[in-house]
Amino acid sequence: MLQTDAPLAIPLWINGHAYLTLAPAFQDVRNPLSREVLRRTPLCGAAEAQKAVEAAHAALPLWCAQPATARAAMLVAVGEALAGYAGHFARLIVEETGKEQLAAEAEVSKAVALLCGSLTAGAPAAAGVVGIVGNAAAPLLDLLRLAVPALMAGAVVVIKPNPEMPSAIFALAELTGRCAFPGGVFSILHGAEAAVDGLRAAEGVSLFFA
Repeated sequence: MLQTDAPLAIPLWINGHAYLTLAPAFQDVRNPLSREVLRRTPLCGAAEAQKAVEAAHAALPLWCAQPATARAAMLVAVGEALAGYAGHFARLIVEETGKEQLAAEAEVSKAVALLCGSLTAGAPAAAGVVGIVGNAAAPLLDLLRLAVPALMAGAVVVIKPNPEMPSAIFALAELTGRCAFPGGVFSILHGAEAAVDGLRAAEGVSLFFA
């Protein structure tokens, strides 16, 4: 087996599974304080965006047909799982953003509250497939502020995180898999402008920016 010391690439999350792709380029994920390269983010484009959107469209009818109470119960299950890994998620946020530990812990706590329904957020004014583009301010919470109300309303989401801080939201996608989320309901697409353009061009996607 070929041995390498190169930082690991963060997979996409499509159709309920980690999805590896040979992207044309990668973004280094660095600790902003030490400048250490921690991981690499694949810079995907239209092909990967289309694959994520197709999986989302396929999942939409079943998810939308679920009673709101069933959708809420699955989100609560993810929130409870997140609470069990709060320290791990806070560490990922600290590593990739340079935030203070207490600030990262507060972000995770608010994310748990949002998933469990004790913290409310405004819903995107769209149903169907919702694309969400992340920022550098709160790489977990700001994405969930849009994703959770959309999911509760019966939409499915394709999330494009900031390529410099992708790990917390990808780890959350893994938790959705453990909590019986149907494949295609919660997807992660990595990349920069080409990935956003791919979502923008895909049919039936309402795009929002966190």
